[in-house]
Amino acid sequence: MPVIPGLSAGRVRWMRAAGWVPPVLALCLGVWGNTNASAWTDEIVTIDVARRSWPQMTELLGRVDAVHGLHYVLMYLVGQLNGGLNEFTARVPSAMAVAVAAAGLTWLGRLLGGPRLGLCAGLLLAVLPTASRYAQEARSFAFVMAVAVLATCALVKALSGRAQGRWAAGYAVLLALLGWFNLMGLLLVAAHAVTVALRRPDRRTVVRLLTAQAAGVAAVVPLLILSSAQSSAVGEAAPVTAGTPFSYFTWLLTPGQDTLPTALKLLLTLSALSALTLLAVRRRKAPPLALAVGVPWLTVPPLLLAAVSLGHPLFAYRYLLFCLPALALLLATAATVASPRLQLLLVLLAAVPLASSHQAIRQEDSRPWDTRALIRTLRIHDAPGDAVLFSGARCGLIATAFKEAFMHRPDLGKARTAAAVGALDNLPAGPGLLEQRLTRTNRVWHITCNHLSGGARQAAARTAAAQERALTRAGFSPAYHQSARGVDITLVQRPATAGQQAGRSPGPAVLH
Repeated sequence: MPVIPGLSAGRVRWMRAAGWVPPVLALCLGVWGNTNASAWTDEIVTIDVARRSWPQMTELLGRVDAVHGLHYVLMYLVGQLNGGLNEFTARVPSAMAVAVAAAGLTWLGRLLGGPRLGLCAGLLLAVLPTASRYAQEARSFAFVMAVAVLATCALVKALSGRAQGRWAAGYAVLLALLGWFNLMGLLLVAAHAVTVALRRPDRRTVVRLLTAQAAGVAAVVPLLILSSAQSSAVGEAAPVTAGTPFSYFTWLLTPGQDTLPTALKLLLTLSALSALTLLAVRRRKAPPLALAVGVPWLTVPPLLLAAVSLGHPLFAYRYLLFCLPALALLLATAATVASPRLQLLLVLLAAVPLASSHQAIRQEDSRPWDTRALIRTLRIHDAPGDAVLFSGARCGLIATAFKEAFMHRPDLGKARTAAAVGALDNLPAGPGLLEQRLTRTNRVWHITCNHLSGGARQAAARTAAAQERALTRAGFSPAYHQSARGVDITLVQRPATAGQQAGRSPGPAVLH
């Protein structure tokens, strides 16, 4: 940080030290309770793919899910360095990415409005529950957010008139990295274009930035071509409705929409909206460049994604996580135009909802699949010789991601592993093979994953029905049932022979 005229050396040292607080806080919150929440569908896919051999991974990405290829490669390297991958090690890189985003936003805020704005923006990003939620998600979205912040920093530096060529080149590289982490991140380019238009730089700067944007986007074209042939791998997206803008804004503040009480969610949302309303009223007192950067960043990407989704549904909130720093930046800017009393009031109003949301996202069942409940049920109630039978897309990968828990429980419904066939799903066993395997056991845990997209849900229902018919023909009947979030667990068994009954401990009682 350059020495600012009028500031003592001690003040400068304090400001430098304070700049480290947001990334450290973000990292601590990302690691806190890292393994509390159950790994779910997407994370289980990440763990499974990252554990494959290099040839197996490249074969997969040539067929499906190339849009997440860079993240898979990164996680593969993490697994190689750590001697393996588990829930904790798969999530820590995302926590580090959020810390980088907080550090970058601190720097960006300082560029836009001074050290106070930078520190406030970085701290706000660090404490927002949505940032922590995706700091504990073994997917690429936290990386997209971090690169988006750094790309915006490069844009601002390129607009400043100092070393424009160098910063424009860095801007192009960061845009390419942004697209390779997730194509949806390139929506940021449109927001940046609005920022450039609002700032009205000289023609030479405009040409340099347009060239950098074109180069960055061009570098992603190979991925765009490859992924366009893999569009069937895109999951289900929410329909765009009149309430989508409010839901998007609320989601940015807290992703625990089904666990945070409605009253607290509304309190947090209204507090943030009040701050932004104050900023709009007193916008002439705010740093103009902060508004020119933050407002398009927050609004343009969701508007474009919503427009596209009217014809082809793609609107998923997680794709817009890279807009979260814009909200933190604007809320921090609002703090600069608010009186100290009003700042204190807004902080007090938001404190309880923020704390409650942080607790909620760290609950075991805060993810779409409660895999921990499944593993715990098997550990408590299973008996020697038990087998498992999965139904539902990706459901069988639970046994791959948690090999220790399923080591002695053969998967009757799997013909070949997903890694062996170069796919995201295991190759299911045919009816004949399944019925043959059923003759070798008297107890089967039938596990159905029901948090699925529309098409996958229908396919899972057909698979489950076929499996139930095979179980019935083989003489199995339900003996125990338990439901957890996103998972139904049913023990089916058939009468054992006298010798088997003597040698086996009694099974669990039927639940009513």
